[in-house]
Amino acid sequence: MRVKRSASLTLRLTLLFATASTVVLLLLGALIARAVEQHFEEQDLEVLSGKLELARHALEKVRSAEQMNAIAQLLDDSLVGHHGLAVVVKAPDGEILFATRAADFPQALLAREGEVLHPLVWTSAQGTPMRGIAARVRTGLAAAPPAIVAVATDISHHQQFMRSFRVTLWSFVVLAALLTGFLGWIAVRRGLSPLRAIRREAEAITAQRLDSRLALAAVPAELADLVDALNAMLARLEASFRRLSDFSSDLAHELRTPVSNLLTQTQVTLARSRTVEDYRDVLASNVEEFERLSRMIADMLFIAKADEGQIIPSRTLIELAALADDLIEYFRLVADEQGVTLTRSGSGRIFGDPSMIRRAISNLLSNALRHTARGGRIEIAIAASTSGSVCIVVANSGETIAASQLPRLFDRFYRADPSRSGEGTNFGLGLAIVKSIVEAHGGDVAVESAAGTTSFMLRLPCGEEA
Repeated sequence: MRVKRSASLTLRLTLLFATASTVVLLLLGALIARAVEQHFEEQDLEVLSGKLELARHALEKVRSAEQMNAIAQLLDDSLVGHHGLAVVVKAPDGEILFATRAADFPQALLAREGEVLHPLVWTSAQGTPMRGIAARVRTGLAAAPPAIVAVATDISHHQQFMRSFRVTLWSFVVLAALLTGFLGWIAVRRGLSPLRAIRREAEAITAQRLDSRLALAAVPAELADLVDALNAMLARLEASFRRLSDFSSDLAHELRTPVSNLLTQTQVTLARSRTVEDYRDVLASNVEEFERLSRMIADMLFIAKADEGQIIPSRTLIELAALADDLIEYFRLVADEQGVTLTRSGSGRIFGDPSMIRRAISNLLSNALRHTARGGRIEIAIAASTSGSVCIVVANSGETIAASQLPRLFDRFYRADPSRSGEGTNFGLGLAIVKSIVEAHGGDVAVESAAGTTSFMLRLPCGEEA
């Protein structure tokens, strides 16, 4: 099944830059357009207010009907040189006292009560856009109702300018968006070049070149943590691959001996006719080899489960002193035959899996018995610490192990003494199982060897009852 790939980071960042710049330019353009239109409105309102004030002043001076008749000429003279300006003076009864040519005012403006200084925009019957204001103005005639004065101006040139301005603005916004997208694409391509370099370096890493690491010197600070994480991952993969390769090699080597023994012995047996007793002896010998293979496979499965975190120990209270004493009694006969002294000191309690802890200490005792000479001693020391953990130390006398070998003692199939590799019960898995059990309980293992004494230390948390 083909996985659908998402859009490239370069495309997404380019679109983001273009969109952001377009939005900013649109907002800026709208703000500028609004400011210009507001400026035109203020200019028009200033002219209209001036003419309205002139008409108000003239009407307030009217004291007679003759003067009211002369007001038309006064207003007409005041409009000389003001093209596109329209004025109408209307009596409350609807009589037109004065009106300029083409003075087409909407009834909505003339019917308003009080002074209307907020301009109203409309289109005249001739299709001319107008902006105007109106107010009720009192005359000097006694007991006469106020007249309605409306003033308007032609705003065609303003609207033409705004249309031209918007066309220019939108054209600039489109060009700016395209230019920003192109420049953003170049910037993103250059900015992501370290990622392409990392990809090329990663493609060159193979199973034969797991020791290679990504170069950190030319990587920008934002990608330094990513490169560090990738290098750490490569180091873990290299270590895991090396352990797997060593494990496969050691496993093949360990299985080769019993399989070869079984094959050789069976071929020899089948080479000629033999008695029933001979066949019985061969089968008994084969059973021993099969038992050895079975134990090895069981140990390998246990370690594999531990590596995958599939071993979940039960949690019950364990008296370590009693458990150690039971194991000492179990190994007492073997120890007496070899002339080795077994002792235990200290005590402690932990919550853990009794069978697993017993197996770990048993493996350490078995390992100690194999490497302790006659007349030697093995001691189990148990001590509880104030940090909430218990330390179990299994120490035996014998040859000092070289410091270079100590870190590998818990590796699978590793033997510090290669001369013992032929022993039927020593697979080199015992200490690896000990480490897996202790780590499954949340503890850790360590080993020291000096002055003829080798000490294996198991540090286990006291834990809590599950």
